[in-house]
Amino acid sequence: MTRSTAPAPPATPTAAGHRRGLLLIGTAIVLTGFNLRTAVNSIGPVLEEIERGLGISSGMAGLITTMPVLCFAAIGFAGPPLAARFRDGHVLAGALIAMAAGLVVRALAGTFWLFLVGTVLAMVGGALGNVLLPSLVKRYFPSRTGLLVGAYSMSMAGGGAIASISAAPIAAAAGADGWRWALGCWAVPALLAALPWLAVPARPGASRDAARDARAAVRMRSLVRSPMAVALAVFFGAQSMQAYVLLGWTAQYLRDSGLSAATAGLLLGINTIVVIPLNAIIPVLTVRQHLQRPLLAGFGVCYVAGWVGLWLAPRTVPWLWMSLLALGMGTFAMVLTLIGLRARTAETTAALSTVVQGWGYLLAGAGPLLVGVLRGSTGGYTGMFVVVLTGVAVLMVTGWFVSRPRFVDDEVPGWSSAAHHGDVVEVAGAEPPVTVHVTEPDGGSRRG
Repeated sequence: MTRSTAPAPPATPTAAGHRRGLLLIGTAIVLTGFNLRTAVNSIGPVLEEIERGLGISSGMAGLITTMPVLCFAAIGFAGPPLAARFRDGHVLAGALIAMAAGLVVRALAGTFWLFLVGTVLAMVGGALGNVLLPSLVKRYFPSRTGLLVGAYSMSMAGGGAIASISAAPIAAAAGADGWRWALGCWAVPALLAALPWLAVPARPGASRDAARDARAAVRMRSLVRSPMAVALAVFFGAQSMQAYVLLGWTAQYLRDSGLSAATAGLLLGINTIVVIPLNAIIPVLTVRQHLQRPLLAGFGVCYVAGWVGLWLAPRTVPWLWMSLLALGMGTFAMVLTLIGLRARTAETTAALSTVVQGWGYLLAGAGPLLVGVLRGSTGGYTGMFVVVLTGVAVLMVTGWFVSRPRFVDDEVPGWSSAAHHGDVVEVAGAEPPVTVHVTEPDGGSRRG
């Protein structure tokens, strides 16, 4: 009897190609994550050299330190419409190429205004990456979300830490105008990160999905009627202000206090590294309602102790003050989790996340700018500490409010509907998304 051999199933090469495609996408995501904060973190350690090189005042330096926050707010809103019109890979590739171009323009700029133009271009990659990476992880790695989120968040923190630590040594090694090399060298990893995105294949239906998401976001204007949404935006803005004043001005403050540029950059890098494990731990604790206010109180204590210690004794255990401030910055992971806990559905969560982060970043942008103006007018840093400690007070008041178990859906007419109560919602935005279970009022989960 003749035995026939069945032909090899076509699924094997398809599956192999699928795995290679996922590997390519995963690599692109991690490489993009590395670049999300390099353009921001490389500024602070060489801010004094930038001021001298461009011949600018402290007020103008304050504008430089606040520009990234404003760009994250303004450019980030463009992410969903761009993703609806073009392939995600092409959007991110274009964003990273624009980032590289901006870094080069910023490094070569001979005038302050050209430097600002370069800064805006350089922030395109970070702003669009903030918005698009979480959804890409969810789309392509639905069963490995935690792994990919952890990989690119660690890559992001690592890139930021390396930029902070290496900026001053690069500037010193390059000699005259070495700050230009310290800023411009990050164009190379940005270009390298763009390459794999150009090779990522199109995903059928992705544009339609993105367009549908963009249409759903039209209802965001209704959130101005929600006290919870407004409080969350102020809370997000207050905690972001702490972070960007720290990134933009503490290295220069430490240098003016007598520490070397390299040491100041190292301390800023330590602060960035300490934040890494917090992004994994804080969300797990925040979903427990009874822990939210104790966590908030602990963050407040760390902020106050860190800022006051840095103010009164900047050369005495500065690593301790910077580490305490890093612990206080756990409010970032907390607010991202609270966004998910304060909305009932994935749709309302996305709208809430966009509004809170967009308006929050705009509010945060006033902090670094005000610090620069006050430093220029007073010649010292007392104003900086008044600004950040006032911000801590605002953070605590709004944090106490948003830690109440309320849904923004119930505060906006037409949003609340029992038929739309979901069980799992996901926070998308500036950092890795946080997935939480929404519990019904009677304490039961709809999952059963």
